[in-house]
Amino acid sequence: MILASSSASSGGSVMSMVILLVIMVLLMYFMMIRPQRKEQQRMNAMLSALEVGDAVVTTGGFYGIVIDISDDDVIVEFGNNKNCRIPMRKEAIAQVEKPEQAAAAKEDAARDAKESRKDAKKEAKSTKDESKPFFKK
Repeated sequence: MILASSSASSGGSVMSMVILLVIMVLLMYFMMIRPQRKEQQRMNAMLSALEVGDAVVTTGGFYGIVIDISDDDVIVEFGNNKNCRIPMRKEAIAQVEKPEQAAAAKEDAARDAKESRKDAKKEAKSTKDESKPFFKK
C-alpha cells in the first residue's frame, strides 16, 4: 500500500517535470530562435531588393553607393572620389536606403530645421521682451 502511493506521486512529478521542460523549450523558441529567424528573413529581403544606385551603410560603418552587383558580391563607391570603389560581400551591408527614401528624408530634415529656427526666433523675441531691467539708472 505504501509502495503504490509513492509510485503514484512520483509518476505525477515526472509528468510535471516533462511539462515544465516543454514550457522551457517553447519559451526559448519564442524568445531566441524566432526573432533571429525574422531578422535573417528581413536581411535576405533587403539584400535581394538591392539595386545599383542605392545608398548603403556597411557593417564597418562606411557610407557608399552601389555601383555594380553580382551574385554574392557588390562594388561600392565611397565618398566623392570616383576611384574609391571597393568590392565586398553582400553580407557586409547593414542598411540600404533607396534614392527616393533619401530625398524624402532630406526634405523632412530641411523642413524640421526650418521649423526649429522659427521656434528659436519666436522664443528669443519673447525672452527679449520679458528681460527688462529691475532698476533704472
